[in-house]
Amino acid sequence: MKSLSPYETPYYFILLIILLLPLILRLLEGKRSMWYQNLLTFFFLILSFGGNNKSQGIALIFYIVWQIALVSTFFWFNQKRGQLFFYSAVLLAILPLIIVKVTPLVTGGISFIGFLGISYLTFKSVQVVMEIHDGVIKEYKISYFLQFLLFFPTISSGPIDRYRRFVGDLENVPERFEYVGLLGKGIQMIFLGFLYKFILGYLLGKQLLPFVASAALAERGFSINLLFYMYVYSMYLFFDFAGYSLFAVGTSYLMGYATPVNFNKPFLSVNIKDFWNRWHMSLSFWFRDYVYMRLVFTLIKKKIFKSRVTASYAGYLGLFLLMGAWHGLTWYYLVYGLYHAGLIILTDRWTRFKRKHQAKIPSSRWTKFLAVGLTFHAVCLSFLIFSGFLDTFFKSLH
Repeated sequence: MKSLSPYETPYYFILLIILLLPLILRLLEGKRSMWYQNLLTFFFLILSFGGNNKSQGIALIFYIVWQIALVSTFFWFNQKRGQLFFYSAVLLAILPLIIVKVTPLVTGGISFIGFLGISYLTFKSVQVVMEIHDGVIKEYKISYFLQFLLFFPTISSGPIDRYRRFVGDLENVPERFEYVGLLGKGIQMIFLGFLYKFILGYLLGKQLLPFVASAALAERGFSINLLFYMYVYSMYLFFDFAGYSLFAVGTSYLMGYATPVNFNKPFLSVNIKDFWNRWHMSLSFWFRDYVYMRLVFTLIKKKIFKSRVTASYAGYLGLFLLMGAWHGLTWYYLVYGLYHAGLIILTDRWTRFKRKHQAKIPSSRWTKFLAVGLTFHAVCLSFLIFSGFLDTFFKSLH
C-alpha cells in the first residue's frame, strides 16, 4: 500500500469529498457525528502514515502516547508543583522535536522518531501545557486533547489552532445558517487552493524555478538571473504554502470547525511587523504569544535589562533565532532568523523616530506604496536566504 500525503493528489481529494459527504449532511441537520468523524480521522491517518510510511505511523503512535501522558500528568499535578515542574513539562513536550532536529547533525541521517507534522503537534502540546500553567485551561479531557492533536485536516502543516477555540467548536455544533456559511467559504477556499497550489504553484515551482536556477548558476556570479530566482521562489513559496493552508482551512470548515486562516495578503504589508501579522499567521502568533511575550516578561522581571525597549529587542533576537533553528540547524536558516530580527528592530526604531517627528515626515498613498515595495523586496531577500540556494550559488563560484 502506498501512502498519500495530504492534499497532494487528485485521488486524495476524491476520497476526501466522498467521505465528508455524510458528515456534511449531518451538520446540515444541526448534528455532529463524532463516531463518524473519528472513523474519518483514523482512515486519513492510516492513508498518510500507513503503507510505505509505516515507520512514521509507529512514531506518531508513540509520540501521541508520550504527549497524552505528559500533558495529563501536568494537569493533574500542576497545582502542587512549582516553576521547575512547569519548565520540565515544556522541555519534555519539546524533546521529541529537538531529537528530530538534532539527529541529522549528529548521525547524518533522519531520526526514527520523526514523522510528518511533528512540529505542529508539538506546538499544540506546548500551548496546552502553558495555558494549564497559566490557569487559562481549567478543564481538560484526554479525549478532547486527542481530538485536538489528531485533527486530520491540519495535522501535517497547520494552521496551528488554539485548544480552547477548537474545544468550543467541538462542543457546540454550528446552527444551520452558520454552517451553510462555513460550507460555502470552505468550498471557495478549496477551489482557490487548487488555483494557488496546483496551477500557480506548479508553474512557478516546477516549470519556471528550475529554469531561473540553472540560468543563475550558469552566470557564475551575481546577475539579473539571481534576482529573478529570488522573485520566482518567493512567489512559489507563497502560492504553494498558502494553497495547502486553504485546503486545510477549507476542509476544517466543511467539518464544522472554524480553523484560523494562515495568510492575509502578506505582500501588501507596509513594514516587516505588518508582514508577520499577515504571513503564516497561526505560527507567527504562536511564537509571539508563547515565546516572545514570555521571554520579554522574564527579561524584565529578572531585570536583565533596565530598558523595556532593549528587552524587547533581545526578545526579537531570541525569537527569530529560535524560529530559524526550528526550520533547520543550517547557516541559511539561522541567518534568515537573524535577518528578520534585524528588520523588526529597524522597523521599531523607525516607528519611534517617525512618532517623534510626525509633522516633518510626509505621509500619503505614495509613501505607503514605497513602504509596501521596500517591505516586499526585504521579504523576498529573506526568502532567497531561506531557500538555501545561496549555499549552492556560493559553492558554484569556487
